[in-house]
Amino acid sequence: MASMARGGSWWVRKMIEGDTHSTAALQPPQVTLRTFSFPQDYSAVLELWEQAGPGVHVGRSDQPEEIHKKLQRDPDLFLVAEMGGRIIGTVLGGYDGRRGIVYHLAVALAYRQDGIGALLMEELERRLQDRGCLKCYLLVTLDNQDSIHFYEKRGWQRMPLYIYGKELL
Repeated sequence: MASMARGGSWWVRKMIEGDTHSTAALQPPQVTLRTFSFPQDYSAVLELWEQAGPGVHVGRSDQPEEIHKKLQRDPDLFLVAEMGGRIIGTVLGGYDGRRGIVYHLAVALAYRQDGIGALLMEELERRLQDRGCLKCYLLVTLDNQDSIHFYEKRGWQRMPLYIYGKELL
């Protein structure tokens, strides 16, 4: 479990670097990262996804029975960020033994630009690396410029591919 103080990306740097002396008097609320707990967290996470904006598309695969199936494979790759008992961020990852995939990175609007999304991604990437994952993919809608900037800033590269999908059931 990881934790950080809220209040802007400078807080994240201070917590990661261990430099809390100059900020200790402010005592910001703590953000904790932990593994998603089903079914307890489901309603709050679904609400967060639904309010996340144009970048998160909630579909059939996000229904409780589908999330339950996903958790049978790699439950430790579904993370939530919590502050004061409230879920304010989440990321859902997967690993098939060859490649990783990132789904549904979402942070509550009031907490964006505080480094929470970056912390969630760093933890997910670390967990994927620990499994031996060499490469990871994610999908971003073409109109989601904020997310494109977020990921490119963190070393993700656009790939010259077409994405195809097919409903099987």
